[in-house]
Amino acid sequence: MTVMTEYLQHGRIRLALHRLQCAPNPEACQPLLLLHGLGECASVHHPSSFSHWPGHVYALDFTGHGQSSIPQGGGYSCEVLMGDVDIALAHIGPATVCGRGLGAYVALLIAGGRPELVRGAVLLDGPGLAGTCPSSSPYIPPVNTHLPAPPDPFAIAELATDARPAEYAAHFALLASQNSPLPHPIAICTREQPPWLCAVRDVLACDFPNPIDACRQFANPILDPTRP
Repeated sequence: MTVMTEYLQHGRIRLALHRLQCAPNPEACQPLLLLHGLGECASVHHPSSFSHWPGHVYALDFTGHGQSSIPQGGGYSCEVLMGDVDIALAHIGPATVCGRGLGAYVALLIAGGRPELVRGAVLLDGPGLAGTCPSSSPYIPPVNTHLPAPPDPFAIAELATDARPAEYAAHFALLASQNSPLPHPIAICTREQPPWLCAVRDVLACDFPNPIDACRQFANPILDPTRP
């Protein structure tokens, strides 16, 4: 597998965007954008997980992960990573987004925030799926700065304790449902059931037995001509 890597600018961060698969006829299908889990990078995506996709396949290294830049002193949030994906979509155009673990939560956020660009989001199990529940007592996680990077130790500490209120996640699911041109814009293919994901499921009722079936429904979506 030949991987082509491009670098995109997100503020002071240089993001690594990898093209894992080149489609013989890219006009036949929009791209697939893969998002990794907490502490992972683009290389975690095995070819068997995307070889069925008929279009281009890209994988993004989040800020502080893989070949992307590491900011000084941390400051990570899932909304920052959502901005990473926004930059990638602005570059590759409308795409189906498939995220595992932490990437699944970010896929939900970008599906609600950019429904005109996300042609379906697939949520998978993986590292960092749960986050933590909101608390009235702020928790500052310890950071082991002696760990080698990447991934950035600040990213592991801060994103592992990222608060994901159920009502907040449900709001983004509702935004996706209301504004996407697809009748079912989000597919849940997880065994783990953190509270935020249960809230999304209650809003959308969108379970799929496996990721391949979920992706197939988005590969050539039939758009409603009455919706933008």
